[in-house]
Amino acid sequence: MTRFRDGDQPVPFVSPGPLPLRDTLAGWQRYRATRGSFVPAPRLDLATWRLLPPRRKMLYDLHRAATHANLPLIATPMSREVEQLLRGRIESNALKQKPTTRAGVMITGGGYQGKTETICEICAGFEDDWVELHRYLNPAALAGMRDMHAPVAYVQTPVTAKPKSTCKAILNFFGADTKNMDLPDLVRHVAASLNDHGTKALVLDDITRLRMHRADDQDVLDLIRAFMSMHVTLVLIGVDIPGSGLLREGRHDPGTGQWVFPPSHNVKVHGLEPTQTERRFDLIELDRFRYTTDEQITAWTAHLTGVEQHLRLMNAAPGMLTAGTMPEYLFRRTDGVVGLLERLIEDGCRHAITTSTETLTEPLLDNIVVSLNGAPGRDATAGEVPNVPATAQKAAGQTGSKKPGQRRNTVFDDHGPASGTGA
Repeated sequence: MTRFRDGDQPVPFVSPGPLPLRDTLAGWQRYRATRGSFVPAPRLDLATWRLLPPRRKMLYDLHRAATHANLPLIATPMSREVEQLLRGRIESNALKQKPTTRAGVMITGGGYQGKTETICEICAGFEDDWVELHRYLNPAALAGMRDMHAPVAYVQTPVTAKPKSTCKAILNFFGADTKNMDLPDLVRHVAASLNDHGTKALVLDDITRLRMHRADDQDVLDLIRAFMSMHVTLVLIGVDIPGSGLLREGRHDPGTGQWVFPPSHNVKVHGLEPTQTERRFDLIELDRFRYTTDEQITAWTAHLTGVEQHLRLMNAAPGMLTAGTMPEYLFRRTDGVVGLLERLIEDGCRHAITTSTETLTEPLLDNIVVSLNGAPGRDATAGEVPNVPATAQKAAGQTGSKKPGQRRNTVFDDHGPASGTGA
């Protein structure tokens, strides 16, 4: 807490406690209730800042750093397409009263492209509306009972997943005791927990941590698909799902655009496959920005305009991120990946404040090296850490032996997973 508003009111820009872990019910509820509550630093000009006492200058600069570290999630044309499909699928499935298998959704894309944050925001928005529709009561609660209502369950796929560890990860979301349970008991408890808590969407993040050459991982995928018998919308998030092997047993239905999977083979004994119903998934890519067509360039520039509005640099002129060659420069530095752009802007703003530059320029950003080595919670072997484009200085050092004007061979460049609509 700090105080430097009119009336000396507190401005909470430092979290008073540990950050919510979304893979628990309490953590998810706290995330849902507090998302979007961050209060950014007020805008001050340089003359006003200079009049502040030293301590208030320090607090204001700290608040600015917190503002740049907590830039809001800005909708993109790609995320709007994902929202339209995912929100519509979850709502339609939640309103079904027929005992039919609910179609699931797979969201694919490269690392640091905002898949998790986008999906969590969409699911949290659905839950906000769903609990309000039911007056914050669980419509599936048993008579005389007050089962907690959890319309959305968010679960991280274990790094070395097995059927038992996957079931335990789901049950841990609900705080259920999993000691001394064999796999059939775990599966039954998962079914009971999803039903008792009124769960409508089960989100399994980082699903491409599964390796389809391992028997355990194949069993996990069978088990996950069988969860669709529990009348929940299964939402799978992963890096490059088409190239991961998760779709190898499926066939693409050109009529519906969905991927169709045969019934699972290894989980019938647990009561999850009472019929031979096929499992269907919509597959959609949350792609990075592109910079080829006029429409794509306009979308990238509009996104930079949205980012610029949330920055607190006192020498920032209008068009700081969008004028001149800056849009092209930022695209070259980030390859259109929103997570890399956020890191570059955040580190650049801190450098601009520290050096009293108070604006972002290409020479200043050339001094910023974005490194994702050892990123916590990321499995590099599963493609969750993208390649970071080199800075202009680094690239010049690497190509110093080339003749002036000689173009670099780009044949083997990795541009990430291709969009479904092409570049």
